[in-house]
Amino acid sequence: MPLDSQMQDILDMLDGLNIPPNETLTPEEAREWRKTRPIPQGPEVGKVSNVTVESEGVAIPVRIYQPTQDGTYPILVWFHGGGWVLGNIETADPVARRLCIEGKCVVMSVDYRLAPETKFPGAVEDCYAVTEWAAKQGHIYGGDPDKIAVGGDSAGGNLATVVSIMAARAEEGPKISFQMLIYPVTDYDFDTNSYNDNAKGYSLTKAGMIWFWDHYLTGPEDSKDPRAVPIQDPNLSGLPPAIVITAEFDPLRDEGEAYGQKLLENDTPVIISRYDGVIHGFFSMAPALDKASIAIKEACDAMNQWM
Repeated sequence: MPLDSQMQDILDMLDGLNIPPNETLTPEEAREWRKTRPIPQGPEVGKVSNVTVESEGVAIPVRIYQPTQDGTYPILVWFHGGGWVLGNIETADPVARRLCIEGKCVVMSVDYRLAPETKFPGAVEDCYAVTEWAAKQGHIYGGDPDKIAVGGDSAGGNLATVVSIMAARAEEGPKISFQMLIYPVTDYDFDTNSYNDNAKGYSLTKAGMIWFWDHYLTGPEDSKDPRAVPIQDPNLSGLPPAIVITAEFDPLRDEGEAYGQKLLENDTPVIISRYDGVIHGFFSMAPALDKASIAIKEACDAMNQWM
């Protein structure tokens, strides 16, 4: 189907910013240009706290969002997108607020270390450490340590899949009850139908994804590591229920849906939900994009169904 009319308006606005393609920039330049993109305002939540989680000599900033009413709530540990190179807890702030309100949960947004300054598996280690911390300390912020979800968009979705696998395999890992995977990066294959059909023209490009991967991985051998490319994990059994949300005009569409299918084949309950007429990144475009609000509600409803 054609682009959603609201989506077309947003894409036209983004094109009008004349931001150079990431693959023509250094990471530092790309981060500066990223600041010129408008960030939508998120709703008010009950309380916002900024804390630091220490792990193996690394200080990891975490922003915690609590609902307006006192009580004990599920915890959603959220990993922002940005190709492991861009993004932070500021760019993730609006969607974290919406997830807190719609999901009736405590959201812990993780400011993991970025590439290329910290290559793989630095981001994985940070995200897993914060998830462990959430299981032990989340009660301080009104969270229920027996109801922990992990989630993220794009590269953040990749990190959520990996954290889920690591936790399931660890002898004393955090118990994760749900995965919220928003157009996740799951494969290292640039020749899928969705890559070829959406290689350019829809914000995230094929060349841009190759640029992200090149900055994230230390070398080609890392592309064979399931902690970077989770769809290659030979054992995807015993993982928590998940929702996988994809976008029609997104190079990552097919690998997200393929990962969801692999989870189903391993007896993991999964909802695979494709949103037609939208592009990569749409989940963060509420309230300007109605389908973003619908997707956030669907993701939160699925989380609460299984938590």
